[in-house]
Amino acid sequence: MSEGREQDQPEEREGASRPVTAAARRERRGSARPAGRKDSAEAKKAAEADSDAEEAKKGRPTRSRADSEKRVGFFARIVRYVREVVSELRKVIWPTRKQMITYTGVVLVFVAFMVALVFGLDSAFAWGMFRVFG
Repeated sequence: MSEGREQDQPEEREGASRPVTAAARRERRGSARPAGRKDSAEAKKAAEADSDAEEAKKGRPTRSRADSEKRVGFFARIVRYVREVVSELRKVIWPTRKQMITYTGVVLVFVAFMVALVFGLDSAFAWGMFRVFG
């Protein structure tokens, strides 16, 4: 038993140096990367400026309805909804014919197995009830 504890201790020491917060992980990843291009420093500055702007937004209250744009009509909202649905469907990675056949086969086999399992349990319980209560 003491050997197992001795082996666990080095792992615990290694785990203690792991960053706990997301900010610490980002910082550690950033310091581990080699400086590949000159514009990487500029990109970091731009990212920091974006994060500073985002943090500044967090302190503001949410806009009220009176401040927002005028409410659009019923049909305009339907048209906007359909456009958004179409744009989201374009982002979907649709399965190929082979993948669909495979997935369908897996589902049918699973359903057949579950039907057989439920049928078997139902038959066993029915037989047991008949034997107990005659």
